[in-house]
Amino acid sequence: MYLNLPQAPLQILDLPWLANAKIELAILRLDLIDPLISGNKWFKLRHHLQQAHQSGAPGLISLGGNHSNHLHALAAAGKRFGFATAGLLRGHPQDTPTVRDLQAMGMELHWLGYGGYRARHDPGFWEPWQARYRGWHCIPEGGGGVAGAEGCALIVEQARSQLSALGWSGYDAWWLAAGTGTTAAGLVLAEAGEHAVHAALAVPMDHGVPATVAGLAGSQGYQLHDACRGGFGKFDDDLLAFVAESERHSGVPLEALYTGKALLALRDQAEAGLLAPGTRLIFLHTGGLQGRRGYL
Repeated sequence: MYLNLPQAPLQILDLPWLANAKIELAILRLDLIDPLISGNKWFKLRHHLQQAHQSGAPGLISLGGNHSNHLHALAAAGKRFGFATAGLLRGHPQDTPTVRDLQAMGMELHWLGYGGYRARHDPGFWEPWQARYRGWHCIPEGGGGVAGAEGCALIVEQARSQLSALGWSGYDAWWLAAGTGTTAAGLVLAEAGEHAVHAALAVPMDHGVPATVAGLAGSQGYQLHDACRGGFGKFDDDLLAFVAESERHSGVPLEALYTGKALLALRDQAEAGLLAPGTRLIFLHTGGLQGRRGYL
């Protein structure tokens, strides 16, 4: 199976608060690599798809919510590469644009309720599903785990190959949103201490991201920042206004739950004087624009 990862463009992002803080920011536009398998999901799924193909798995099964970018990308990948797909969803049946897309792309849906979804980390959780979908490839929530992190390490190569086109000889650090921590861990592994990785958590600290990143990438080379603004999937008027203003200035579409939160957390750091003038950062646009339909 040949899975050629599309090239994401690296662009300078000009915003007034960046200029005021004398910070240079380049944004790696993973949102542009594919209309359906968007953003970091391509990278997180790549190794899983290869493993499924090598084992002869007839299908792919994973978990997510009713606006899940991960399940949306998984359903699209399954349809494109010839795998059946099944999704285990948090909560009770809901009609959302994402859910309708999953059904249209042929994904079989199972609603676990909230208690059933919380049990996803329990020993034996996968056993009944493996019995029902024999031989299928099971993918952790969000495409997590070692395979997901190893795929995300390729993101660093994409950015570095374009630095000279920007006139940059190097950069100081990465900045990105974190939902499960898998993408951040992949960047940390690829950087191997050469450049710091700053992950702005779109979920509360007690949702397991620190443990996930430490388990995948160790305890050094990164910093985690609280950017959840009250909880997973939470947003407020200030965040939405910031996203809208950023889009007007830059022309880059954002979504509020991940990339928007990360960029706002970066602005807060810059305005607090926590970043030295002349700092050069690579900001990761993790895609997920389809999820905007759930709150716009």
